[in-house]
Amino acid sequence: MRWIEGMVRHIISGTALLVFLSGCAVQKTPYFKTGYYRSSISRLDSLKPGISYSGDSVFAGFSKVSITPDLNGNLNKKHKGRQNAVPIAGYGQRKTKYATGIHDSIFVKAMALRGGQQTVIIVGADMLLMPENIIDSVLFALSKAGIQRNSLFFTATHTHSGIGGWGYGLLAKVIAGKENTGIEKYLTDQIVKSVLEAIADLHPSRLGSGTFNGASYIRNRLTGDPLHNNNDFTYLIVEQTGQRKAVIGSFSAHSTTLGRKNTLISGDYPGYWQRKMENSGFDIAMFCGGSMGSQSPVGKGLEFETARDIGEALADSVAVHIKEVTPGGELTLSSLSLKISLPEYHMRLTSNINLTSGLSKRLMPLPKNVYLQAIQFNNLVWVFTPGDFSAELALTLKKVMAGKGYQAMVSGYNGSYIGYILPGKYFYLDYHESKLMGWFGPGMGDYTIDLIERLTDSMISNNGRE
Repeated sequence: MRWIEGMVRHIISGTALLVFLSGCAVQKTPYFKTGYYRSSISRLDSLKPGISYSGDSVFAGFSKVSITPDLNGNLNKKHKGRQNAVPIAGYGQRKTKYATGIHDSIFVKAMALRGGQQTVIIVGADMLLMPENIIDSVLFALSKAGIQRNSLFFTATHTHSGIGGWGYGLLAKVIAGKENTGIEKYLTDQIVKSVLEAIADLHPSRLGSGTFNGASYIRNRLTGDPLHNNNDFTYLIVEQTGQRKAVIGSFSAHSTTLGRKNTLISGDYPGYWQRKMENSGFDIAMFCGGSMGSQSPVGKGLEFETARDIGEALADSVAVHIKEVTPGGELTLSSLSLKISLPEYHMRLTSNINLTSGLSKRLMPLPKNVYLQAIQFNNLVWVFTPGDFSAELALTLKKVMAGKGYQAMVSGYNGSYIGYILPGKYFYLDYHESKLMGWFGPGMGDYTIDLIERLTDSMISNNGRE
């Protein structure tokens, strides 16, 4: 991520530096004494209890819609005489910003689950993240069908070799290529299609879940301490009666087995996992990026060999462990959604000096619709966060929830992106996650985990489990 620092220094060089940096020291006010904290707590306290369903009459529907770009089609814009100019998203250091071919197809997938009056739709895509401008367009289109934000839960595989061209601002341009209105419309249409198809596919279903330790395929790149790893691979099995079968899997190793030199569109190791599961008896397999903050993949071989090694090994492990799961029985289903207020938006130049909010917004527009959400499936509580969420913070949440009799899992990229959400003790560490991607101050991690604990407590308390 040194490219971010170099780009920022170039943009604000000379006299502009003095103007932009005036009054931009890192804010150290405890988060619980701030206006943004009071605002979020007030909003949480005013939330109506989420509709909670408990029974055995559950309906589920699935969808799988391609978002593989046609490199010779109408999504392209000529770039210096080239026709195949679809941006590839994930690394600022790529020598070329444009895909040169398709290694494997990428998709957006959705699962709709309905129990009583409670309906949740989980949407996952083989993308770096779920850009807010795309999701805003998706929400506008779905609102015409009566589908609201609090029913939708977004995530992504976080592949660094997916389709780009979806973002605005200098930082998004470096990471994902120049914005392309054709790609924006294409992605919007395909995501909307996936949601509507999943809802149209609702059938009586059974659900089961499980987890296993995937420590062999993950490492902590921030501290190097394996005690800070979130090693769990969590999966949900959903079987329609006499119809189709789906699996959702979540793991927290970054989807970065394919490095910056790769210019082929690919789902990285999650793509290999999904394909093997779909070739092993499941009609649809959806991978959801977990608490990927600070965690890198570990596998054998180079590039696509590594991706295959990790993805297929994890699929083999799921195949073994699902034998321990018997879908069915009574299901408790509940959810809760909280739009949160954010601290001051300051990208960082040094450990103790921020850029102004104005310049930060020029680098990347400030997210406006940022949500923390949670879904309960029996004793499993799944939390959806809007960034690269720390594995270490996820471990903290797991311990808290275990004390209440629940298993917790966390995913990221929930319809907006606010950088890395890390424990405050790492804020001044000279590493790109903390220094260059910690945009909302040293209290952001503690603030977020506080809200998550309150949100999940409110949700499960409404079910009479507390």
